[in-house]
Amino acid sequence: MKKNIYQKLHSACLQAGAVKKADKVKGMHFNPLLHDAVQEVATQSLLDNNLYVTCNYLTEVMDKADAIMVVCTMKVHDIDDPTSFVIVDGCSAMGAMDKFGTGNAMSYSRKYAFLNLLNLKTGIKDEDGYQPKSFNKISKEQSKETSPVYLDDNVDAEEIKEYIQLAKNSKQFYSIADRYKNQLQYLMKNNSKAYKQIKKIADAKELQLNNNVQQ
Repeated sequence: MKKNIYQKLHSACLQAGAVKKADKVKGMHFNPLLHDAVQEVATQSLLDNNLYVTCNYLTEVMDKADAIMVVCTMKVHDIDDPTSFVIVDGCSAMGAMDKFGTGNAMSYSRKYAFLNLLNLKTGIKDEDGYQPKSFNKISKEQSKETSPVYLDDNVDAEEIKEYIQLAKNSKQFYSIADRYKNQLQYLMKNNSKAYKQIKKIADAKELQLNNNVQQ
């Protein structure tokens, strides 16, 4: 029986392997999630199911933020039925106002479009026993965020924010803070915008947890 595009996407999601984070590099104490690794796993799974992806990008200069925002619209085509397609819209990222900014933002927005499309599992089991979860298990609070996203080439800032939002009590919150302390220190020194965005979410979460304890 011929599969429709949604059945093919379902198969691609089930068949896609986990995306392993890259090895640690000198001067860093964490494993980055690379765009190329995500693209390799996602593209192969889609091609195996006769699906092909194209992307369109919209860019906007954010003068007040001194950054450029890129929005990726991913279109999944059914090779067996050229009239059938699915669109993944609204994956955005911000880059610095330099010669690398637009390319970095394009890569990040495309990476998260792939992750959202196939609910890819990411990461490796860290030394502290933390086992990364698939994106379909992340809190729905993430979908409510509409502000621009600041990203970094070497730190998965989105992952940090997602797990901060998952903390159910102060013990979990401070455990997450300790787990990512090296990444946060790196961002504080090298990417203040991404760091401040994470700090804003963390401060709000900490206040919420403290209020819950006092009630």
